[in-house]
Amino acid sequence: MAIQDHYPENLAHCYGCGRLNGQGHHIRTDWDGDETVSVFTPEPWHIAIPGFVYGGVIASLVDCHSTGTAAAAAYRAAGREPGSTPAFRFVTGSLRVDYLKPTPLGPPLTIRGRVKQLNGRKVVVESTVYAEGVATARGEVIAIQMPEEFGKS
Repeated sequence: MAIQDHYPENLAHCYGCGRLNGQGHHIRTDWDGDETVSVFTPEPWHIAIPGFVYGGVIASLVDCHSTGTAAAAAYRAAGREPGSTPAFRFVTGSLRVDYLKPTPLGPPLTIRGRVKQLNGRKVVVESTVYAEGVATARGEVIAIQMPEEFGKS
């Protein structure tokens, strides 16, 4: 199961990674050794110009993969299983994306993340987007752990 499968229902509506958002990207982040990985296949409507993915979509992939990586890393660091309570869920405090090459529209995109820093409620994650093995974007997210009451009404 991906880390996003363990998000509590009240926190599973995000456009990028929420399993309960019928229109979202449904990013699913899993461990691959010391890195995390997600795969996303852009749809024709994710277009910027003919043949290429819109940069905002790339930014959302980096964003949600990175916050998912932060949650997975927090569980791992605490020696806890994903889904155990209290839940680890992160929001974006800062997002920086560098576009390295145009990202082709068509092939599946692989997003790989690595934790650069885990310090209390703050996790810094670097994520890279690949198309057919070529890095097309790299980003850094400062992810902040949500307070337990966040998202509850």
